[in-house]
Amino acid sequence: MILDRLDPGQDDFERETGWALKPEGACKADRCVPLPADARAAPGRVAVRVLAERLGMALVEDAARGRWALGPESGGRALASAELPPITLPDRHSRPFSLDSLRGTKVFMCAWASW
Repeated sequence: MILDRLDPGQDDFERETGWALKPEGACKADRCVPLPADARAAPGRVAVRVLAERLGMALVEDAARGRWALGPESGGRALASAELPPITLPDRHSRPFSLDSLRGTKVFMCAWASW
C-alpha cells in the first residue's frame, strides 16, 4: 500500500491490506490481533505506524517524495491458523498415539527434558 500520509482512512486501509479494524482488534480471515488504544489516529483514520509494528508490516519512507510504502504482514504476532498439524507420538507404553484422536477436547501438553 502506497501512502501519502500516516493516518489513512480506515476504509482505504481495510481495502488495501485485507485487515479489518474491529472492537476486538485487527482481523483478517479467522485471525485477530489485539490493538493498543492508540491504533486509531482519529475517528475513521488509522495510525499506520502503530498498526505496522503490531501486525509485523514493513513501513518504508521516501522522504524526498513524502510517501510511505506499507508492506504485507510477515508473521510475528498473527497466527495463520490455530489448527495443530497431524502429530503422532509414542505413549507411555511406546505405542503410537495420534493427537487427532483428541480433537474437540482441551489438551494440555507439557514437554520436559533432563538436560
